[in-house]
Amino acid sequence: ISSCEKASEWRQALHLLGDFATQSLQADIISYNAAISACEFSAPLGLSLALLNEARLQRLVNVITFSATISACEKATAWQSAVYFLDHL
Repeated sequence: ISSCEKASEWRQALHLLGDFATQSLQADIISYNAAISACEFSAPLGLSLALLNEARLQRLVNVITFSATISACEKATAWQSAVYFLDHL
């Protein structure tokens, strides 16, 4: 998933994350952080926010998760959302 981030292949990153469930694997915090980061530059902001929500439900969040989400908000010029997440670190 991290390789997808570096190659700006956010769709592939989401596909790989989705494959975890079909392969009876458990995504971890690193997987979610990498997927959020992969979505940062060209994916719709809603995808990063949905991944954050999914990670939160599984209690798989840390400062890196919020940082990646804030960065995605920045790229989408959604400063209000970025401030919200910054307040909730």
